[in-house]
Amino acid sequence: MKYNRSIQELEDHAIFWWPDHLNQQNASISIIPELLKTQDDFLKIISLSKKSPFQVFDLISASEFPANLFVKHLCVLADYGGEPIQRLGRSFQSIFQSSENEFSIDFIWKSTQYRYSFETLPVRGLNNKKLFIDGDGLRKKKKISGIYKDIIIILMFGSTSTVSDEAGLSSCEIGTLLGTTSILEKYVKERYINVSRITGGANANSLGQLAQREVFDYLRDSLGDDFRVTSNGYINLKGYNKKGGMPFDIVVEKQGKKIGIEISFQVTTNSTIERKSGQAVDRFNLMHANGHKIAYILDGAGNFQRKSAVSTICSNSDCTIAYSKKEFAILSRWIGEELD
Repeated sequence: MKYNRSIQELEDHAIFWWPDHLNQQNASISIIPELLKTQDDFLKIISLSKKSPFQVFDLISASEFPANLFVKHLCVLADYGGEPIQRLGRSFQSIFQSSENEFSIDFIWKSTQYRYSFETLPVRGLNNKKLFIDGDGLRKKKKISGIYKDIIIILMFGSTSTVSDEAGLSSCEIGTLLGTTSILEKYVKERYINVSRITGGANANSLGQLAQREVFDYLRDSLGDDFRVTSNGYINLKGYNKKGGMPFDIVVEKQGKKIGIEISFQVTTNSTIERKSGQAVDRFNLMHANGHKIAYILDGAGNFQRKSAVSTICSNSDCTIAYSKKEFAILSRWIGEELD
């Protein structure tokens, strides 16, 4: 099999657009922009909830604000989602059972004690997906219903409940601020500044990171324990003077022999492929001079619009594949042959 393909041969195997499964994964970690966009509307609802702790339900309904999006805001502000929600679901009956056939929570608002009887909870398999607060679920706008009322009360008033410690609800406190506009605004804005700082780096180029992770996992699993597969690895080369060695998206090693792999998937045109092209000749020559090989995974409609750049890379690559599981298998086979 010919592994060092030309651009024409590579195009025959390309998929050009991000695969659906990566888009879905990316959606699940790219929620913050949508939350920031709807932050002011969320603030209006909780600022207007002054009459009772349950007024928020009517305001969500009247404003037609998606109940699942409202819950997601609460999850982020309380840092309570994913695993905590699943744990809460598993322990729900033992925590909130107040009588044989009733589940309720006792909490305090404005120095008054309230009891809320759950309308829908407990349910089997409570998680982000069931609540439609994962990346894919938030695309669907859900109206206020029993399960959302139940989880909203927990996330807003859990810290003042009698089971706060037992259920790990100490940070579920925003309900204590209902109706206090200036305090609420400061609280929410500051929380989202912190959240944005934490998630900003993780979300940058997240599709590319997911693609790299998928290739890494595939090679690690397909090659087996005799091969060392490293994500964001380095190869020390004579003639390459930068400290730490030459960087690669993935490095595969066996008994001292190494292969460096670069991945580029661009749906729109940008300078990334031009930069890789400008480095391709020197990287190829240095790797060969040191007894190592180099491979590229190239795909995306934007990349193939830069034909000269992609052609240069193809001419200076030992193995060039497109982005698909079928292509990964070819790369894995070539690595096995080269490092055997």
